[in-house]
Amino acid sequence: MRRTRAVQAISLFAGAALVLSACGGGGDEGGDPNTGSAEDIKGMAIGKAQTGDNFKLGDAPASDAVTVAIDQGYSAYNNDTPDANSSYNTFVLTSVLAGANVLDGNNKVLLNTDVLESWTVKSKDPQIVEWKIKPGVKWSDGEAWDCDDFWLAWLSHSDQVKDGDSPVFQSASIAGYDKVSAPVCKDDLTFEAQFASPFLDYKGMFNSTAVLPAHVVEKGTGIADIKTLNLQSSIEDLKKVGEFWNTKFKNFDKALMPGSGPYMITAFDQNAQSVTLEKNPHWIGAKGGPAKVLVRGIPDTKAMATALQNGEIDVASSVQPDVTAANTLKSLAAQGVKYGSAPRLSFEHLDLNFAKPIFQEEATRKAFFEVVNRQEIVDKLLKEVQADIQPLNSLVFYPGEQGYADVYSDKAGKGAEAAAKTLTDAGWVKGADGIFAKNGQRFSVVITHNTNDRRKQTVEIIIAQAKAAGIEITDQTDPNFLKGNLDKGQYDIALFGWSAAPFKAEQPPIYVPKDQGGNQNYQSLNDPRIKTAYDKAIAATDENVAREGFAEADRYIAENYASLPLFQTPSMWGFRGIDRVFNQSYNGALWNVGEWAVTK
Repeated sequence: MRRTRAVQAISLFAGAALVLSACGGGGDEGGDPNTGSAEDIKGMAIGKAQTGDNFKLGDAPASDAVTVAIDQGYSAYNNDTPDANSSYNTFVLTSVLAGANVLDGNNKVLLNTDVLESWTVKSKDPQIVEWKIKPGVKWSDGEAWDCDDFWLAWLSHSDQVKDGDSPVFQSASIAGYDKVSAPVCKDDLTFEAQFASPFLDYKGMFNSTAVLPAHVVEKGTGIADIKTLNLQSSIEDLKKVGEFWNTKFKNFDKALMPGSGPYMITAFDQNAQSVTLEKNPHWIGAKGGPAKVLVRGIPDTKAMATALQNGEIDVASSVQPDVTAANTLKSLAAQGVKYGSAPRLSFEHLDLNFAKPIFQEEATRKAFFEVVNRQEIVDKLLKEVQADIQPLNSLVFYPGEQGYADVYSDKAGKGAEAAAKTLTDAGWVKGADGIFAKNGQRFSVVITHNTNDRRKQTVEIIIAQAKAAGIEITDQTDPNFLKGNLDKGQYDIALFGWSAAPFKAEQPPIYVPKDQGGNQNYQSLNDPRIKTAYDKAIAATDENVAREGFAEADRYIAENYASLPLFQTPSMWGFRGIDRVFNQSYNGALWNVGEWAVTK
């Protein structure tokens, strides 16, 4: 899973995010002893034509086809609805849909100068920001990529269009768009937004997956000009557009789903978990790189490594680290395989479902936290992927960022005896079967996750830890968990990962109450203090005040014993026959595929 995105001019945390560099130090030969990378992987984190704060695709010789494996298959062209919102869609769409920003391998936020001329703060009070589109940018069907598309992105993400109490557009993130009080297309290439209150992370708006083809929506709904719609327009017209945006961009229909980036989708096989990308014939940027990219979903990371070993794929790009797979990839150096690993802007965690009666009592949530020894999990499952990995102790900040504070070590891993005491003090009694019970309910819960060996191994470790404390855990593998069941709250405890771009303003939908914008709050967490803290942070004009607000939200989430962070997830990848591949922390390996030079 992922968290959607959204930085400096007044940008809040872009600078801090830079400390989460691609690799940790590097040895004499450019390797990294902590990640096991023998190559100068860090040197591959920068785009070939990247300069300063600007990105454009670099020139590369034209080549035929490459095959890239990711952990799960693509599923939706519109990745910004809660039911579709997934990193695995982002990994494909990053080269298919153009956006205002590009993140390099060091998570630096760059202006995408292939499609944008500038983003400019025209006024600070009120805050007015202008996005200037580059002339000649086109969708793969020949239509212009212009202000209409920005208008649709604003309208569909604003969360201010309601049909009764329900939002017309089911957007996973509304950060920034909901603060726009007066948008205007000054001309076909200029979108200007006035904000009702300051928004420091404006550079994260109009990212690639947010900007979908307005001309396709116009044709499909009969609305002649999307710019004629605003928050006061006819609810019937708005519902037409909302229904189309919410539902018609799923799976793949070539007529409805053109590309605006260097590539477009030309084929999709859901059963085979494969999607084919080919060059956008109207792309105005660099023309080189692979003519065709086949992206395969291979959920078994060990099988992915074997596929690279056997020459079935050219790039094995996994965000689900596995010790056996990592060792396989490292062993293939003699075959010309280059291996890389780096900490991601992603974290693995356990979400407790407050909608389940057993977790409506704080004592049960607290006891579960106390029984989970996260150090045992990272030592057994991840040390050989990243030697210096440690449990993560924040949900809002990553280690190294200003604001990072440990708010979980005093709550987790206290041991079986401490957990048993917590339950006993709350009136739970251990039964003859060794499991605690209260009012006829046994402390027996299920941890659900997608098909993933490491997650299964994680649950096996927790089962043993919990059993010693009188808590019964059952493991459940659900292949569709991240593709429609998680968002329905169909779990006791969910084990999955959130992936976050280096912006804090897009976190609230995960943790604030559902009726106040928490459309990714699948666990039904409801503490008004959390929203108040986030509101304080996002409305701040001073970075220190904003950081303080985010830190407060972090503490309040922890105090609820709601979500237990396990670790910052390392990515791992191997490649052969290509000059340089870097698995970007948020957008995956294809963020700069248009400048790959095939060497095989």
